[in-house]
Amino acid sequence: MTLFQYDAAVQNRFPSVVGGAILARGLSNGPTPPPLLDAFLAEQRATLERLGGTPLSELPSLAAWRRVFSGFGVKPTQYRSAAEALLRRLTKQGDIPSLNALVDLGNLVSIRYALPVAIFDLAETTGAITVALARGDERFTPLGESEVEQPEPGEVIFVDAAGLVSARRWCWRQSQQSAAHAGTRDALITVEGHHERARDEVRAALDDLMALLGAHQPQAALTAALLTRDAPRFSL
Repeated sequence: MTLFQYDAAVQNRFPSVVGGAILARGLSNGPTPPPLLDAFLAEQRATLERLGGTPLSELPSLAAWRRVFSGFGVKPTQYRSAAEALLRRLTKQGDIPSLNALVDLGNLVSIRYALPVAIFDLAETTGAITVALARGDERFTPLGESEVEQPEPGEVIFVDAAGLVSARRWCWRQSQQSAAHAGTRDALITVEGHHERARDEVRAALDDLMALLGAHQPQAALTAALLTRDAPRFSL
């Protein structure tokens, strides 16, 4: 059974993409426990120190995401990748607020590697989630809203077999249905990159996610995979 995959059209246009994916079953989400919150706050301080005055646009991973966004017709300074948006919040406001255990865990790894990490609740998902070019008739409900909208034809989306979109503009914004919440029990967790060192850094981020999940969600069953042009599917 395929859980997550890259459509051939996306791979052909963006052959450098490397994805890490984790299927996590039996999660228990809620307020971030003190040890994880301490680690998240420490990572924020370390990231600020590491970045110093370096412009985010000069980070190789973020620069690569900007090129990808431009490649499917999106202005990367208008719609920022999730990793750039998170780091921009951190550098401009000095902190990233705690939301819940799963989101904080993902954000910790995201700022450590300057890579987008997404946690998709699977409760309303049908079949595999595919990274694909939108037709324009798929269904997306923005986070925190109830009105359904359609993606622009040709933009990169995360979409299931029933046409339900979990994320628009690749890693710009998640849907209401896919966001991790107190009732999240099963989730697909992804981390992706396009830059020269993407394979090594996505692998390292994937290992960190597995270690953090193992430490803070010890009851969860975890399965992970690295996806590349030669291995574009995560299947069980």
